Amino acid sequence: MKLRAIIADDEALAREGLRLLLAEDPDIEILSECSNGRETIAAVKEHQADVLFLDIQMPGKDGFEVIQQIGSARMPVVVFVTAHNEHAVRAFEVEALDYLAKPVETERLQNTLRRVKERVASHAAPITQEQLKSALAVLSSCSSTRETHSQRILVPDGTKDVFVAVDEIEWIEADSYYSCLHVGPRRYLIRETIKQLASTLDPKRFVRVHRSAIVNINCVREILREGQHEGWLVLSNGHRVKMSKAGWQSLLDVTRG
Repeated sequence: MKLRAIIADDEALAREGLRLLLAEDPDIEILSECSNGRETIAAVKEHQADVLFLDIQMPGKDGFEVIQQIGSARMPVVVFVTAHNEHAVRAFEVEALDYLAKPVETERLQNTLRRVKERVASHAAPITQEQLKSALAVLSSCSSTRETHSQRILVPDGTKDVFVAVDEIEWIEADSYYSCLHVGPRRYLIRETIKQLASTLDPKRFVRVHRSAIVNINCVREILREGQHEGWLVLSNGHRVKMSKAGWQSLLDVTRG
């Protein structure tokens, strides 16, 4: 069966990457590509799409606001495409919407398309909309409040996605638009900036000690000082992490609190 799709993402490279992956399936017809919430709303209203690949963070109106403005009853099947793992985890847990974590893996996309085709073929729109409402409520709540912090992070690991317990993360290293999670001998690269990650973690346990590093203070063994403020943190595994003046102050604030 032919699936009519809309792609909505503010990153041109992300849209291109998803378009190329979808082009491998002869049953996919892309009706429109959108770079912001306003364009997405117009495209959904104009086209009779079967599926919308919807980024959560977009300028103007985010993915949640797009759904709220159009109305869940008039939405096509929605697949969230997100680099923000706290949203992906919530969507996974409620089992109401599918999602694709950036960068999108070919096998993961194929599994998603299989489920979307089954849903469209079964004409299960009423169930889908109820599921959409349920997931939207949970995801919007997660987006609007920070009273709780991430307990698990969803990360790509080869051809699968795995959950990493936040407690097991020893430190996090910035790598351009990516972040590297150091968990024992394992390293996981996720497409999320260190600033974005910092906003989801408990600040009483995870401290940004350098512009390129966050540490789990439970894993800090000792501090090696250089001058009055800067230095190195030595973790329980012996690894050294550079600490800046601002990082030293942040560490002091947490330990004193």
